[in-house]
Amino acid sequence: MGVGRIVIVGAGLGGLRTTEELRRAGHDGEIVLVGDESHLPYDRPPLSKDVVRGETDDVTLKPADHYDDLRVDLRLGSAAAALDSAARTVTLADGTTLDYDHLVIATGLTPRRIPGLADLAGVHVLRTLEDAHALRGDLVAGRTALVVGAGFIGCEVAASARARGLDVVLVEPQPTPLASVLGEQVGALVARLHTGEGVDVRSGIGLDSLVGDDRVTGAVLSDGSQITADLVVIGIGSHPVTGWLDDSGIALADRAAGGGVLADATGRTSDPNVWVVGDVASWQQPEGEHRRVEHWSNVGEQAKIAAHALVTGAAPDAPAQVPYFWSDQYDVKIQALGEPSGTDTVHIVRDDGRKFLAYYERDGNLVAVVGGGLAGPVMKMRAKVSGRVPIGDVLDPAGV
Repeated sequence: MGVGRIVIVGAGLGGLRTTEELRRAGHDGEIVLVGDESHLPYDRPPLSKDVVRGETDDVTLKPADHYDDLRVDLRLGSAAAALDSAARTVTLADGTTLDYDHLVIATGLTPRRIPGLADLAGVHVLRTLEDAHALRGDLVAGRTALVVGAGFIGCEVAASARARGLDVVLVEPQPTPLASVLGEQVGALVARLHTGEGVDVRSGIGLDSLVGDDRVTGAVLSDGSQITADLVVIGIGSHPVTGWLDDSGIALADRAAGGGVLADATGRTSDPNVWVVGDVASWQQPEGEHRRVEHWSNVGEQAKIAAHALVTGAAPDAPAQVPYFWSDQYDVKIQALGEPSGTDTVHIVRDDGRKFLAYYERDGNLVAVVGGGLAGPVMKMRAKVSGRVPIGDVLDPAGV
């Protein structure tokens, strides 16, 4: 009998991959793909790198005829505004109401803002293609950029601004860049990379207020210091786009636990006809807890599992994937296999002053490998990370 009409809310990577996987799983019915932006689904990682540096504008994932081949009804340029799960309808911001038999949520994230900041020109966040174009227009050689937040986006923007000839001040309230993700030891190596490129890295410091009338001219930092800044980029993380689900009855994760839409290990939410994939999804993990995973490669894996379960009623038989993510900063690609944590014991096994390799130990076992500029040594550890081998089996006899 089939599964009827499927509406996918979120026309990004998650929406596209889910559409493709639904067709691969054998769904021959109607698919409607809804997006708040007017663009065809596009790739977001290049925004903080190639796009803001002016090296490309085309980050479209697939051309328009790909959606024709998939027989997708594209509804772009209008965000989902409300969900009535009892009536199985989605209302869009333009007033359109869409009926569905199954709904897939793939709305992703939206950047966090700092409450109370003055609303001034020259202050940027980075999530959309328009955001990237606006920031690129401000990246004029000789200017000073203040980047607030040294997570992956902040670090990549800092590197791109330096490549465009700007002076850069990078502030981060944590002890080092990326401390919560990669730990302070590796974070210190990332800080060294940026310092070596001329970035003024200030850890343990946040933004207190902005200076300027109509346009930003400077900032006051949390240590009381005042700096000149021609532009400011806020990169303090993102939160899941779930406001349109208020009063829908769909169970959400607590914000303190990262928020997002709760789902089982196949992406099915508290409503059996509603599914969720991507950065907005808080899937049940093998250990039983729910967690969001904000990695590009994770989106495709979830889309395959959810689509197969939706169409066939069972998850596909597939080996467990080792989590993988990366970040391009200057000429160094930082790559991570596994799930590093800021609380792991970290062993720096290679460090030449720029490139590095680190093993992450938890409960005596190897749980992750992170490298900067050393793709081969990282990727060859995939099987050992997957097998969580004892850390002593991968350290040299000297006990690095």
